[in-house]
Amino acid sequence: MTNILYIAASPRGAASQSGKLAEAYLDARKAVEPSASIDTLDLWRADLPEFDGDKAAAKMTFFGVGDMDAPRQSAWDQVVAITERFLAADEYVLSVPMWNGGIPYKLKQYIDIITQPGLLFGFDPEQGYSGLLQGKTARVFYTSGVYAPGAPAKYGADHHSTYLSWWLEFIGVTEVETLRFQPSLLTADPQGDQAKAVARAAAMAPVPA
Repeated sequence: MTNILYIAASPRGAASQSGKLAEAYLDARKAVEPSASIDTLDLWRADLPEFDGDKAAAKMTFFGVGDMDAPRQSAWDQVVAITERFLAADEYVLSVPMWNGGIPYKLKQYIDIITQPGLLFGFDPEQGYSGLLQGKTARVFYTSGVYAPGAPAKYGADHHSTYLSWWLEFIGVTEVETLRFQPSLLTADPQGDQAKAVARAAAMAPVPA
């Protein structure tokens, strides 16, 4: 059985363009593999703690800075508990609208909580960083109202797909498939283009063996 973690980064619910794409894919995915388990993490409903001083201090102990005292250990245990849900998944599905050229702040907060040494990445002074996740896959759905790849700079810049691509590779997820619906507003046929994007999302589901 495949465990899929769906990370919803838009607060718009049923009105979310990126959510429509992700859900079309998940519906098709479930049709192909009925036994697949889908765990939905709505970042706007999740109880995400602040990555505060104790958590930052706990992280730095892995780099030889300070000791893991009781407050830091308690903070670290909270980080581990949240990260375990992420680690339990075989496949990640992310719906990611563009916000001011980047990703929504709730997604960045979640990434900052779980991206920790010994959990998602390792570090060696000579070899540098290494991703610890192996054999996992990701499907990422990007949307924006105005920005489009190759559009003039006056329509925005892409710091959200570039950032997420870097992050997934950083933690070791190298099998990544993406779909863009960009722009979703400045098109001659927004509804028709949306329907086509939804169909492309559904087509990303694997073909039954």
